[in-house]
Amino acid sequence: MSSYSIDEFVRKTGQKDITKGKFGLERERFLEVNLSGRIWMKKGVMVSYIGDMRFTREGVFEHGLGKFMKKTMTGEGLSLTKAEGNGTLYLADTGKKISVIDLHDDSIYVNGNDVLVFEDSIRWDIKMMKKVAGMMSGGIFNVRLEGTGMIAITTHYDPLTLRVTEENPVFTDPNATVAWSGNLLPEIKTDISFRTFVGRASGESLQMAFKGNGFVVIQPYEEIPYVTQKT
Repeated sequence: MSSYSIDEFVRKTGQKDITKGKFGLERERFLEVNLSGRIWMKKGVMVSYIGDMRFTREGVFEHGLGKFMKKTMTGEGLSLTKAEGNGTLYLADTGKKISVIDLHDDSIYVNGNDVLVFEDSIRWDIKMMKKVAGMMSGGIFNVRLEGTGMIAITTHYDPLTLRVTEENPVFTDPNATVAWSGNLLPEIKTDISFRTFVGRASGESLQMAFKGNGFVVIQPYEEIPYVTQKT
């Protein structure tokens, strides 16, 4: 097992000199945000900052009545915090790996649990897959991000992106699905025989069917929403 002096440890684990762009990976599980203005981030992901900043939880009606109603319908939904000011901000989410995506008048759907942060220039909206709500605990909600600007998403372990074509549709486990291209609208496919065999609505008995042309991002982990059990 390697050991280090204090100076060696500081040099090995010290912050990198990231100067290009607003978002940069300090480590694969640490995001550095060079803040000058305002960004929106998932609540609870700030781990450190240097500079003059203030953090404010999203107001109840700050993004309009429509988003408030959707959040009410989906439970907690995407709970956001805005960071404003100038300086360097470090974000992390339970040790998950981080991917930075630079949108150029693009759109992408991201599982609500996997949105880390996005620039103020990005437009967003909550989308609920209603067909799943009665089949899986908590249903599935996702966030559509669109416009021009940087976003960061998270995955458990390394993400895998699959191409979707007209000839080759892709089917995924909802609990392992992280994101997909904004032009795709997945359908829900139910395997009744497998559902009966397992005895519950598992990821294998429910599949998301992606058809058309685009991509879908999956992770090697089934992220099952926590639901409080009734007694």
